[in-house]
Order: sequence, then structure tokens, then C-alpha cells
Amino acid sequence: MITPVGILAVNASAFVMLHLNAFRLVIAGCAVLSGLVLNGLAAWWLLRLASIRAAALYLEYRVWVIGAAVLVVGLTAAAGGFLTYLGLRDPRHLPDALSMIVASVMLLLPFAVTFAGRRIVGLRGIIPLDEPGGKERSPSRGGAPLGRTD
Repeated sequence: MITPVGILAVNASAFVMLHLNAFRLVIAGCAVLSGLVLNGLAAWWLLRLASIRAAALYLEYRVWVIGAAVLVVGLTAAAGGFLTYLGLRDPRHLPDALSMIVASVMLLLPFAVTFAGRRIVGLRGIIPLDEPGGKERSPSRGGAPLGRTD
């Protein structure tokens, strides 16, 4: 089972190396798309968090905040794609340190932004949850804790 997979991987790698100039564009395009998706999701979560935690400020500057988020996401995705394209320019120097560093940063950046945002607002962990367990609020009682009777 491992030998046929290895043979396919070696042949696919040889094909990519022979046509590296064409694959540079495809891989750089995939890096841009990946950066847009990953950084866009992190930005969307931060914007959602800002709209909840600082609603008045967010509503006043909503257009500017969303515009800045779109600009930052677009620039980081474009930079990642461009640096990936540059890193794959010489097939004799692969694996290239620049490509590896750029790929690592592009992968870790959305997680780091989300983690830092959650720490700033006092939430724990990486997975966003609306409210920690045991602290649910009653919507019909004006935010009074559940189980309380007056």
C-alpha cells in the first residue's frame, strides 16, 4: 500500500518540478485564496466580537472598521501570494526557506489573531463560544441568572 503511494508522489513531484513556472502561478493563487479565507474568518470573528463588546463604538465607526479589516485581509493575502511566488523561483533551491516561513506565518496568523483577541476580552481557549457553561442568562428576565426567583 505504501509503495504505490510513494511512486505516485515521486512522479507527481517530478511533474511539478518540470513545470514549476506554471505551478508557481497556481500555488501563489492558492496562497492568496487561502489567505483570504483564513484571515477573513479571523477578521469576521473579531468584527463580530467588537460589535458585541463595544456596540456603540462599532456602530459609529462601522464602515471604517470594516474597510480597514478588508484592507488588512487583502494586503496580507496578496503579500503571502507574492512571497510564495518569489520563493518558488529557483527549482535548484527547493525547499526554499522563504516559502516555508511565509506558509507557516500564513497558517499561524489567523490563529494568533483569534487567540490574542480572545485573551484581550477575557475569553479562554481558541474555539469561540458565546458564553461559558453555567452562566446562561434568562432572556425573559432582563438578563437575570437562571434559577433565581423573586
